[in-house]
Amino acid sequence: MIIVIARLEVEPAALPQIRPALDRMMRATWEESGCLSYSIAIEDAAAGVVTIVERWRDDRALAEHFGSAHMTMFNAATAGLVRALDARVYDVSGERPLMAVANGSTAA
Repeated sequence: MIIVIARLEVEPAALPQIRPALDRMMRATWEESGCLSYSIAIEDAAAGVVTIVERWRDDRALAEHFGSAHMTMFNAATAGLVRALDARVYDVSGERPLMAVANGSTAA
């Protein structure tokens, strides 16, 4: 599994302009066969900070995402509006639940 965590900084005044593009990107990405999850959050509207967290089946699925039509449209819609981008890819060898709920109690 591949996890991507990206932090974008945009001009705060540009957030209303890019929000529809963020929403379209998220909804289209959910439909990709290799996408396990894809979430976008406006972390700090006043500072223009956006975080994207993605889980992909493998490197091939992520590469196909970058070649998708909706990624091309997203890049065009946000061109010149992103001040900074820090995106990291993590290779994950396994996963397990953080907590399990049994009989109404939470156990770690």
